[in-house]
Amino acid sequence: MEFREDILGAPYEAAELPLRRDYEGEVCATLVRRLVPGSEKAVLYVHGYNDYFFQTNLADHFAALGFSFYALDLRKYGRSLRPHQSPNFVRDLVEYDEEIDEAVRIVREVDGHRQVLLNGHSTGGLIGALWAGRRSGRGLIDGLFLNSPFLSMPASAAAVTFGGPAVSAIARVAPTRVLPSALNPHYTHSLHKDHRGEWDFDLRLKRPEGFPLFAGWLAAIHQGHRRVRRGLGIDVPVLLMASTASISTTKWHNALHHADGVLRADDIAAQGPHLGRHVTIVRIEGGMHDLVLSGESARTQVFAELDRWLDAYLPAVPVGEPA
Repeated sequence: MEFREDILGAPYEAAELPLRRDYEGEVCATLVRRLVPGSEKAVLYVHGYNDYFFQTNLADHFAALGFSFYALDLRKYGRSLRPHQSPNFVRDLVEYDEEIDEAVRIVREVDGHRQVLLNGHSTGGLIGALWAGRRSGRGLIDGLFLNSPFLSMPASAAAVTFGGPAVSAIARVAPTRVLPSALNPHYTHSLHKDHRGEWDFDLRLKRPEGFPLFAGWLAAIHQGHRRVRRGLGIDVPVLLMASTASISTTKWHNALHHADGVLRADDIAAQGPHLGRHVTIVRIEGGMHDLVLSGESARTQVFAELDRWLDAYLPAVPVGEPA
């Protein structure tokens, strides 16, 4: 493993993490890092669906707090997508445990951080929460921050048509069958500076129209949601943030700048108690789906609430004391 300058440029570095071969052949993930010299605390970020790590304002905030920042581009996403692969495709979300395990090992054992916060957005929030539940009791992380996690299916026409039993039946015989996608291209347009937003990112890696929606992937999401509803038993403090409002539209609407245009924020918040015994739920007025990319007023709320929670539940570790 060798870190080289990332596509974002200095101070970001990236290293390819070779993983076990799967049903499509060779697989890798990509670990991006921005080190804070001398820091003993770190955050590991996991992106959402149709996404990759580019949210440098999030890394800026954590670096200012003294956290080394790490981000995973999961297998078959962003920096990790290879020509022979079906974008974003897995058959079970447990497959992602391999790269999260390896990333946490590097953060702790190789780079020497003693306190680790896991931060997941949207589908990355679902993946991270499931991983944290499976790894409870091992002391691998000290807290979990979820930004609009994908904990339940939006009540869209496509979601109803391809509900759990139906899509699972399709996935058993044709996991790579492409299903109609309900992804709204205007959400990405609301973010990108060349359209109606303020952020710069690669539209080849985060496409307005999205990538194909595979039956096997959607069945894995339904299975993950069932696991959440049964309760995950996460044993570290959890901060769950969601917008105060949602909007479902296939056309452009200015409300996309002030509400969650991908998931139902009320449903996200309702799943919070299923995560563990120590969950803080915060609703962000005017928040977009990716809360840290919201308008200035909303993201100021996000970072203020995050800082308050960190001060309460992830205090600095005194030098020489166990984490």
